[in-house]
Amino acid sequence: MSSTVKSTVSTSNIVNDLKAITKMGLSISVVFSAIAGYFLGADIIDWKTVLLLAVGGYAMVGASNVFNQIIERDYDALMERTKDRPIPAGRMSVRTAFILGSVLTLIGIITLYIINPITAMFGAISIFLYTSVYTPLKTKTPLSVFFGAIPGAIPFMLGWVAATNDFDIEPGTLFMIQFFWQFPHFWAIGWFLFDDYKKGGFFMLPTGKQDKGTAVQVILYTVWTLIVSIIPVFGFTGKLYLTPLSAIIVLALGIGMLYYAIQLFKKMTEEAAKKLMLVSVTYITLLQIVYVLDKFIR
Repeated sequence: MSSTVKSTVSTSNIVNDLKAITKMGLSISVVFSAIAGYFLGADIIDWKTVLLLAVGGYAMVGASNVFNQIIERDYDALMERTKDRPIPAGRMSVRTAFILGSVLTLIGIITLYIINPITAMFGAISIFLYTSVYTPLKTKTPLSVFFGAIPGAIPFMLGWVAATNDFDIEPGTLFMIQFFWQFPHFWAIGWFLFDDYKKGGFFMLPTGKQDKGTAVQVILYTVWTLIVSIIPVFGFTGKLYLTPLSAIIVLALGIGMLYYAIQLFKKMTEEAAKKLMLVSVTYITLLQIVYVLDKFIR
């Protein structure tokens, strides 16, 4: 009886650690973005490709997060929100994590390559930029957010590339939407976790401080996000088109996000930053849903 209980607890702990080291919530949201992009690009939905994209996408993002936590293990041990992660907490060795990350990388690249080589290429670029450029720069310069926004913006366009085996203005537009969105999103996170990030030596805000300069840039990039998000309504983006009604809905969502960005400027509080972060997640999720529904309803 006791051995059964221990086995169950052990298995549960392993599963929880796998969720933590691959950042399951983040990875699923990335897969959601990729599938949304696929639906937008596909003329006919191939559910086998959707499955491959989901598996490959999760594996690639999971691998990036594993390598990230290997590199940042000493910093993670210093911060409240990360000190209980599997590596700094001592529940997983660096060697085990490295093997896991390598296996996930192989699974991701092979799975995405089955879809088409261009999709696999962008997936590989995403892992490289996240682990070899963004992660090392986080303790050196606030510009790390710029480099981190590149792999972070790839999933939405990756789905389109998976559907079409081509990169043109359509996936480029999807990339730009998610690229600009990441600045207010991550700066909001950097604001309300400023003290914790400081313990680990991370300086994520553009000015390095919770000041008006950072708040102004949050507003500016929110405006850019709003503008780029409605560009397809003007018919300049090839097969990627948005009807006027859907554009109005997306614009309304963007104005809502802009409201919270302005509130951050006015209040300059961690609570305001947290609200903006939550609203930004809602914004990008609803935007992708509106884009997909717009395609299939019109």
